[in-house]
Amino acid sequence: MPRISVNGVELFYIDTGGSGETIVFSHGLLMSHKMFEHQINALQDRYRCIAYDHRGQGQSEVTQDGYDMDTCYEDAVALIEALDCAPVHFVGLSMGGFVGMRMGIRRPDLLRSLILLETSADPEPEENLPRYNLLKFIARWISPKFIVNGAAKSLFGKTFLTDPARREELAYWKNHIANFNRYGLTRAATGVFTRKPVYDELPKINVPTLIMVGDEDVATVPAKAERIHDQIPGSKLVIIPHAGHSSSVEQPEYVTKTITEFLESLK
Repeated sequence: MPRISVNGVELFYIDTGGSGETIVFSHGLLMSHKMFEHQINALQDRYRCIAYDHRGQGQSEVTQDGYDMDTCYEDAVALIEALDCAPVHFVGLSMGGFVGMRMGIRRPDLLRSLILLETSADPEPEENLPRYNLLKFIARWISPKFIVNGAAKSLFGKTFLTDPARREELAYWKNHIANFNRYGLTRAATGVFTRKPVYDELPKINVPTLIMVGDEDVATVPAKAERIHDQIPGSKLVIIPHAGHSSSVEQPEYVTKTITEFLESLK
């Protein structure tokens, strides 16, 4: 699978190729491009689908620095420009949404549309930081294996967590977290938890925008999505039933259908 050197980092990415319009998928913290497998499989016959791993996560390089959201945004811009695939439909979930909003504000020339899932334009709430910093400390100095259960409670909604039929899927993602590079994990987490807000800049986004949020998301609650919706002119807000912070995994058919209908409406 390919890796590309951009903006001082080697990023891992997948590219389905094809002659259709391009969709770029940008994942959330503690995850990887694999969280969009269902969407890519469903859309690749009509669109060129590109998905990448953020620095320090998945199969991308673990760098010493560059984990702030502005640098992660620059990574995505450099990737799109290097692959010569603009303008793109940019799908960003959580951390990927932080990147996507910055792109919509600063580089709308690279976008056909913006799709934001489970994300926030605000800084990390102060009340979340003690718990998140404790998990980060444990992952860094002991092992990511010891934060799996705590992280899962933030990453997934109660429906997914308690469904006996989906125990294997849950085990897969817990194993994914347990085997994370501890340095990449803690550096990426620091970048997410210390991010600067972009809320006041959201009215600058003038590309078609779809905002989606799970009704069980406890990491970025639906009210955060509503705030984004209120600030981006002409945006569409969809509440995903029975989904938490990883809706592309938890309710893959619903998310794929909603994305498909949105993209079709732009033609």
